Amino acid sequence: MSTHDIPAYMAQLGQAARAAATAMARAGTRAKNDTLLALARLLREQTSALQTDNARDIAAAEAAGLAAPMVDRLRLTPKVIATVAEGCEQLAAMPDPIGEITGVKRRPTGISVGQMRVPLGVFGMIYESRPNVTIEAASLAIKSGNACILRGGSEAIHSNLALWKLVQQALTEAGLPATAVQLVETTDRAAVGRLIAMPEYVDVIIPRGGKGLIERISAEAKVPVIKHLDGNCHTYVDAEVDIAQALVVTDNAKTQKYSPCNATESLLVHAQSAVAFLPRIGAIFAAKGVEMRCDPAAKAILSDVPGARLADATEADWSTEYLAPIISVKVVASVDEAIAHINRYSSHHTDAILTTNHPNAMRFLREVDSASVMVNASTRFADGFEYGLGAEIGISTDKFHARGPVGLEGLTSLKWIVLGQGEVRS
Repeated sequence: MSTHDIPAYMAQLGQAARAAATAMARAGTRAKNDTLLALARLLREQTSALQTDNARDIAAAEAAGLAAPMVDRLRLTPKVIATVAEGCEQLAAMPDPIGEITGVKRRPTGISVGQMRVPLGVFGMIYESRPNVTIEAASLAIKSGNACILRGGSEAIHSNLALWKLVQQALTEAGLPATAVQLVETTDRAAVGRLIAMPEYVDVIIPRGGKGLIERISAEAKVPVIKHLDGNCHTYVDAEVDIAQALVVTDNAKTQKYSPCNATESLLVHAQSAVAFLPRIGAIFAAKGVEMRCDPAAKAILSDVPGARLADATEADWSTEYLAPIISVKVVASVDEAIAHINRYSSHHTDAILTTNHPNAMRFLREVDSASVMVNASTRFADGFEYGLGAEIGISTDKFHARGPVGLEGLTSLKWIVLGQGEVRS
């Protein structure tokens, strides 16, 4: 298939995906699981060959002067390959959601009405850097009975091609269409423009990468997009709180890893807890080199902490996703003020309350308008694997169609079914 004529090439991929989606929708659980187990086996068997292809991408990235963290994201180490292979096996062991019928109720007319879970059809996945996403997306597509068109970053083209060939081999072994998972084989950016503008072939687009990529896809797509732009997550320490527990959770939420979208970027502390809590968490942050951008009340309390890196918070700080050892800190007068602040400045990804006051916890859960809302837990738990979803294809901060971590069920929809015995409407 020639990649020179981009519109014709993408139309071919779309037509093949649409045909494959029909076959995948009727595929049995055993065939899908056999594909996943075969893929896990092939990944382990071909680890050395995969690393050879990956080395070409690594060398090109280093020669192009790509930053070290970006180069690290490209690496297909034996551990990374083993992890994605294990992920395939875990998906195979999970229940198959497709065809599940729920909520059946008998109506007075005699008909029975319920809902059946079905695949979305065809999804397009556009992602950067990490080649392991190729396997994660492919495996989720297979288990959920969808077809997919994958477009990875140009910096990982050789790795992605090698991984995709293993996916196709596994599909063929299990008797499923190899075109159920297709990879865009050109690095021409025009292919992305076509992929996100083919509603006749593609049912949903899932971008996974930096804010610039996701903003572009959201602005230009002519099909629905499952996305999140920012991860400005909050931890709120209430007036009634277990201080020792709050210190451990807040530290983990911010410093366990700085780069993920579920790391806490803003810390709110009730005025009644501030004097007891802030100097102690400030000392922990100071020891780890975390800069604290504070409102005047927080800065006054933290000013005596040895080695504390303090700065005055600006209006922009309250809505900034730092992805770095920086956190904004604000003292609030009430749970009402905390909720109002979060709903104004949050990116609606993940927000947590640390409290021993049950009514306040329940208010926070109901009133904070975010995809994940937590009580007495680190925001770092906002993850498909941690939620028991198996693999995760991304996080959605939208309210339709999926919200929060998107796993198998996020790649399905419900349709109404009616069961009758010859009933007619009078």
